[in-house]
Amino acid sequence: MRDDRLAPAPMRLDGLDVARFLAFVGMVIVNFRIAMGAEEAGTGMLHVLAGALEGRAAATFVVLAGLSLGLGTARGSSGHVILVTTRRALFLMAAGLLNTLIFDADILHYYAVYFFLAIFTLSLSSRSLIGLILLVNAIFMILLFTLDYDAGWNWVDYTYSGFWTPEGFVRNLLFNGWHPVFPWFGFLLFGLVLSRLRLADRRVQGGLIAAGVAGLVLAEALSAGLQALVAGDSALLEVVTTAPVPPTPLYTLAGMSAAALVIGLCLRGAGALGRLGIIAVLAPAGRQTLTLYIAHILVGMGILEALGLLGGQTLPVAMMAALAFCAASVVYALAWSRLARHGPIERVMRRLAG
Repeated sequence: MRDDRLAPAPMRLDGLDVARFLAFVGMVIVNFRIAMGAEEAGTGMLHVLAGALEGRAAATFVVLAGLSLGLGTARGSSGHVILVTTRRALFLMAAGLLNTLIFDADILHYYAVYFFLAIFTLSLSSRSLIGLILLVNAIFMILLFTLDYDAGWNWVDYTYSGFWTPEGFVRNLLFNGWHPVFPWFGFLLFGLVLSRLRLADRRVQGGLIAAGVAGLVLAEALSAGLQALVAGDSALLEVVTTAPVPPTPLYTLAGMSAAALVIGLCLRGAGALGRLGIIAVLAPAGRQTLTLYIAHILVGMGILEALGLLGGQTLPVAMMAALAFCAASVVYALAWSRLARHGPIERVMRRLAG
């Protein structure tokens, strides 16, 4: 007996590995751009691309995490899934807090809370999950209009004062950090919803592509119209954009739509990419994104610092540095995959958490 809380028996969907790698590439570009001080305004293609990736790449990453969690839930017993997910949440919290000492915009400790909260939603129907997505976005908007979103922030250098205090940590985690639970937990819930679909079905893949395009167009159209209505009111202008800061419902719509589009395209194109040998090249990196995420901070930004490239750089330089690191990541992942199926940090997590 089956309902929409359980996905069909999952098969290997290599397109998801490619989607995960592409989301990682987008995150590297965004993070290198910020770290290298290459945030100058512009209207060229590179600026348009960089602007489109900001917030969308990380959102796609979280949606894919939820999708993977949903597919994993379909494979195992509920008790085992809860135990493993709890252990992995603890691992990610510890790794994320250590990473925060080096990189303020860490996403791993937020992931830990997303996964822990997801434990209580795994048995819910897709309709209930969609209701929760709406709820976490509504809660964020209530907080936005009742609390000070700028509290703790120095927007000139992106530092956050009081992060290690109880009040500052909770505020950053739930409300005004880089990836706060409200509303970012909604992206993981959206991934759980997607995991209940028959993702190997070409009609479903086409639906994801169409819905992604429609959602992006709708979000940008609504944003443009609302900005025209509230022109001159800087406070309201901030809440009617699709920018990730602050992450308002229009941003959530744009982020989920971008994720649906990328996932749909990668699943639909997996056959052709496989015949061209591209899957075999990119998939290993897509399966090691936790290792590569930490490496882009420790190794990638470490090299940039050693070369004196942190701050004062142009967008083309930041883009080239990001793509060079991603190319090196593909080479590394291919070589490592000859030795082990999982990346080094993934292996540690699996050993500790199951």
